[in-house]
Amino acid sequence: MKYSISTTHQLAHTLRSVRKSYGLSQIDTGNRVGLLPKTISALENHPDTVTLDSFFKLLSALDLELSIESKKNKNDSGTNKNAASEE
Repeated sequence: MKYSISTTHQLAHTLRSVRKSYGLSQIDTGNRVGLLPKTISALENHPDTVTLDSFFKLLSALDLELSIESKKNKNDSGTNKNAASEE
């Protein structure tokens, strides 16, 4: 599944939702990658207060990966497609 995230609030909500959809507790999730439950809680509630290392460990625990896409390219490609189809 693909998630579009542009704020820390969206990130926190998405991480919590994915974890819960897998039926994992914060303890279970942390045990998968060596994070404490309080770190999982911090990532889900205040992601701007934790390290990138912890963030990537949580992604690993949830079988997720980070992809970065340019907003400009995303918007330009849609515009170009419309312009090309109108000709």
